[in-house]
Order: sequence, then C-alpha cells, then structure tokens
Amino acid sequence: MRILVASHTYIVDLNCAKLRSLAKLGAEVTVIVPQCWRPGGIQNRMVQPKPLQEGGFRRIPLPHWSQNNQGLLTFKAEIIPLLRRFRPQIIHVEQGAKALGYSQLITLNKLLRIRAKNCFFTWWNLPYTNALPVAWLERYNLANTHGLIAGNQDGLKILHDHGYRRAATVLPQLGVDETLFRPAPQPALRAQLGIPPEMFVVGFVGRFVVEKGLLTLIRAMAGLTEQPWRLLLLGRGPIREELQALAGQLGIGDRLIWVESVPHDAVPRYINVMNTLVLPSETNTEFATLTARGWKEQFGHVLIEAMACKIPVIGSDSGEIPHVIDTTGLVFPEGNIEALRDLLARLISQPSLANDLGERGYQRVQERYTNDAIARQQLAFYQQLWQ
Repeated sequence: MRILVASHTYIVDLNCAKLRSLAKLGAEVTVIVPQCWRPGGIQNRMVQPKPLQEGGFRRIPLPHWSQNNQGLLTFKAEIIPLLRRFRPQIIHVEQGAKALGYSQLITLNKLLRIRAKNCFFTWWNLPYTNALPVAWLERYNLANTHGLIAGNQDGLKILHDHGYRRAATVLPQLGVDETLFRPAPQPALRAQLGIPPEMFVVGFVGRFVVEKGLLTLIRAMAGLTEQPWRLLLLGRGPIREELQALAGQLGIGDRLIWVESVPHDAVPRYINVMNTLVLPSETNTEFATLTARGWKEQFGHVLIEAMACKIPVIGSDSGEIPHVIDTTGLVFPEGNIEALRDLLARLISQPSLANDLGERGYQRVQERYTNDAIARQQLAFYQQLWQ
C-alpha cells in the first residue's frame, strides 16, 4: 500500500518512528513536511528537516506557504509531480478538519485523478462553531473524507456532531518508544536525588501550568501525614513559584524535589525513580483560570510512557485520560483533592495493588500504544478504507 502523509510533526526525526513501523509492515510511506518550521513553545527555533530514505520510508521537505501556522500550511507546485510519480492509495493529512492543506490535497487528488482515499487526523476535543469561510472549508473537507483518525473520543464525537458519518477510529498521533521507555530501576539516581530506597515517590512530568492540576496534587500530598513520601516534579513553567509557595504554606516544601526539564532520552530514568506517576489535569475547578476552563486533556502521552516502564498511573477524568488508562490505573474526579489523596494512600499502603497496576499498564501499552502497535492499527484502518 502506498501512503502519503502530510504534517509538520515529522520535521522531528524522533516523531517518525510510527511511519518507519508502517514501512516495516510492507507499506510504502512518503511523508511531506515543510522545508522550515518554527514549532514554538520550548523549541522556539527554526527547524530545517533533512530528506530521509530508509527502505520503504522516506521524508521529503517541500517548499510551502505559511511559516508556522498548521491550519494554513500548504505546499507549492513541487507537490504536483510528486503526487503524479508516487500515486498514493491513501492521502493522510495530520493538520485537523479545517486545514487548508487538507483541502489542497483533496483537490489535487481529484484534478490529477489519483483516486486515493482521503484521511485526516485531529486532536481537537472542544466543541466549536465555524464562521464563513472556515465553515465552508470544513464542510468541503468532511464531505471528501473517507477516513478520520481522532486522537481522542471527544474529537470523534465533535466531528460526528459536525456531520461526519464515514469510517473513523481513535488512535494517538505518536506512540511510545518501548526501547527507551522500559522498566529499569534507578538506585543510583534515587541516591543522587537524596531519596532513601524505601521512600515512596510520587511523580509528575510536564509543564507547570494551572490546567495540569498541580495545585490539586500538592494539596492532596499535604494530607498524607502518616506515610513517608517525596514528590518528584520534572519540568518547568510559569506557576513554579506559586507551587513552591503553596508547598511551604502547607509545610511540605522539604518533601518536594524539583528537576528542570531534561533531554527526552533521560526522562525514562526519572520515571523509573517513581512509584507512581500522576497526571491530575483539570478543566473546571476553583483553582482553574479562564484558560483552563477552555481546555481539557487531549491524551496525556506521559501516561503511556510511565505505563511502558511498569509504573502505575493515577489520572483525573479530564478529557481522554480515563480512556488511555482504562482499567490499568486509577482515575479520580478532576480537582477532587480528597479523592486523589485516597488513591495515593491506597498505592502507598498496598504494594501488591501498585505492582498489579504496573503490570497491567505495561501490557496495555505493548498491545495498543507502542509505535509498532499504532502502526498495525493504522494500517488495518487504511486497508479497510481501500477495500
């Protein structure tokens, strides 16, 4: 099967693992990416991806319009001879339902008589309405879509409400690298961090922003007065000083361990120091800002990274988190301090429960969320479209 993928995501070599896995399954995979892109956020620098050719997988940077707006990303005339030569059976655009680039490829598919099946990916999980001309653009895209891959259940429901009725599935955009994220005890790192071997370590990995629920987490930890514990916070963000102040007020400042963001390949070492990882994301709580009230967790990739390390996970019921965890971890109502505290106390006092959840989470990741597993599910979906 010949698959053409268009997305700025794959300017990063690490993000290409799923596509490499697709190629290993026998597909011919060509991904087109912008020649230069400024991702924003922490990586606020211009990225200029290089061409790649590895067996059935290749990455081709193409001249494009739009510097760093994924909704406006479109490719210049060089895309036309590429489509004529490759003649894909699947055209898959990972820019969302309203992407101009998706409209471009749908139209070229028609004009060049490629006869490929059109497919797109979206993470968007909040209800919305469209004004003209965006409403027309989305209607055109959805009317010409043969297959939809949503990163979460809410995204699928929203597009169903917008009139989409054809084939659809729920899969994350990227999987977890099980060769990097795997069980590997870290006694030396624990000692370096000043954590005794018997100490229970609760961990968080991500940005320190209010919508990640860290204020709730610290308040929950403060009530665990009978158990020895440490809270390992890996990341950075604008509310760090607020978190430190709250921990000081609650008398637990000396139990928090702060680690600035580390290279991606070092994150598994810190996850393997933890006895549980918590993702307490929240949308509507007394601590949330107006921004947080217009947000909910799209997936929670750090959950599957921890599960791949056999670390039991606790998550709130924000967005996709309960669907990712399913029955292999513990879920609490977002913003509920007492409920989170009770779950933490259970894991601390019941090592057998923690071990069982760690094993079950590990099996779930191997079956559903590694790059190889996602590639198998995605290829099966493509084959369904092509029949």
